[in-house]
Amino acid sequence: MSVLSLRYAHAFASVATSAHLDVAAAERQMQDFSGTLADSRELREVLMNPSIPNADKLKVLDAISVRIGMFPQVRNFLAVIMEHQRLAELDEILSEYHLVADEQAGMAEAEITSAHPLNDQDRVELEAQVSRLAGGSVRATYREDATLLGGAVVRIGSTVYDGSVRAQLQQLKQKLINA
Repeated sequence: MSVLSLRYAHAFASVATSAHLDVAAAERQMQDFSGTLADSRELREVLMNPSIPNADKLKVLDAISVRIGMFPQVRNFLAVIMEHQRLAELDEILSEYHLVADEQAGMAEAEITSAHPLNDQDRVELEAQVSRLAGGSVRATYREDATLLGGAVVRIGSTVYDGSVRAQLQQLKQKLINA
C-alpha cells in the first residue's frame, strides 16, 4: 500500500468523522462507484482520460452520484481523486480507508478457526470472549480445520490464541519429553 493511498484514506476518514457520516454507508457508496468503474470500460476511458475536460468528467460523476445516492462528501472526495488523476488507485485507497475506519471505530478483524462448524450461540459466545481479548469490537471470519481435533484458534492481527486440542496435546507431549 502506498503512502499516498493512506493519506487519501485518512483525509476521507477525517471528512466522514467531521460530517458524522454513516461510515459503512459511505464505504459502500465508494465501493459501488469503484465496481461501476471496474465494470465499464467506457466509463474508465472517460474519467481517466486526461484530454477530457474536468468539467465534463464532473457531469458524469454527478449523474452516477445521483443514481447511486451518494453522500455529497463521497461525491466530492471522488471528484478530488479524479482531479488528481488517482482513480487507478481507488481500490487501494478504499482498502486503506477500511482499515482506518475500523481503527477509528475500535473494530478489530478476528479469524477464528475451529475443528467443527459452530452454531450461532457458540459464535456469539466466542465473539464476546474474543472482543474482550481484543479490547473492543471484532469482525469475525470463520474457518474450519479438522486437524485441530477440538477447540479453536483465534488470530487478531498478528496475535494468535491457540486453544485447540491439537496444541494442548503438543504441549503435553513436550512436557513428557522434557520430564
